[in-house]
Amino acid sequence: MPRLPAEWEPQAAVMLTWPHAGTDWAARLPVIEALYDELAAAIARFEPVLICCRDAAHRAAVEARLAAAGVAPERRRLAIAASDDTWARDHGPITVLAEGGAELVDFRFNGWGGKYPAERDDRITATLHAAGVFGAVPRRAIDLVLEGGAIESDGQGTLLAMTRTLVDDHRNPARERAAIEAVLAETLGASRFLWLEHGQLSGDDTDGHIDTLARFCAPDTIAYVRCDDPSDPDHAGLAAMERELQAFRRADGRPYRLVALPHPRPVHNAQGERLAAGYANFLIINGAVLVPVYDDAADEAALRVIADLFPGRAVVPLDARPLIEQGGSLHCLTMQLPAALTLAEAGTPAQT
Repeated sequence: MPRLPAEWEPQAAVMLTWPHAGTDWAARLPVIEALYDELAAAIARFEPVLICCRDAAHRAAVEARLAAAGVAPERRRLAIAASDDTWARDHGPITVLAEGGAELVDFRFNGWGGKYPAERDDRITATLHAAGVFGAVPRRAIDLVLEGGAIESDGQGTLLAMTRTLVDDHRNPARERAAIEAVLAETLGASRFLWLEHGQLSGDDTDGHIDTLARFCAPDTIAYVRCDDPSDPDHAGLAAMERELQAFRRADGRPYRLVALPHPRPVHNAQGERLAAGYANFLIINGAVLVPVYDDAADEAALRVIADLFPGRAVVPLDARPLIEQGGSLHCLTMQLPAALTLAEAGTPAQT
């Protein structure tokens, strides 16, 4: 029976898909690449980073940037695969552990229900696998649309998800929740499902990915977004989500330990549109947690809460304001690769 590990378990690397002029970042490429430099360097302090580049010229340019950012050669692996965008959480592989070792589960990705072009992104995992980036680890293609940001695992068979991000006619037409659960039980080893119906951050176009709202921090602990301002448009939905979380029970029947994350002040773009700023989109890596911050008074409180949740890990803040201009944050950009996964040797180009 496969098992989907929790994010806090040992990792081999973190995958990023580097931005380029063909992505939605084109108009702000210098700003976003500088943030990627910082992100890659922060990850590389603790574990290797696997970078997906669009072509050989892009690979060379990114290699030079990583070197300038101080990312050691043994901490960087660069591969080539054409991409539409940069949200590796949703187009990257989901790795399960089974008796025979690790396996890549390659679900479909259709741009969050057809909102954006995604044909190249949907092929990234298959392209990297065919190029030998993951060594001899097998890949299994699954005809179900599932974005990595839509599910949270406790590492013990429980999945936490927002119903509408999977049971959705734009993602999985005519597939009921029971049918989707059957696929996830078989492919990810899920034996328990905690489905949320309420909660979403304004400006989030994923329909409410769980990694923007509520996160497993231990098998018995869930951190979640709470808004204490009744005048905030997000307040009612998040309050309803809190009540749902309070009603959930662990496998032994006990309630979860729930830890509220503060809510930053609303952040808007130049057109006055609200952006999806929140602290739940943190990334857990070996020895550290990378946390999005927004130059907000709530940043320090959020960092303290997360430090308490992950004792013994460094807490590394990264300014996520450029990221939320495109609707996502740190966790959305990244996909952890569990320690059982075998990667190509550092610095080995993966041709396609």
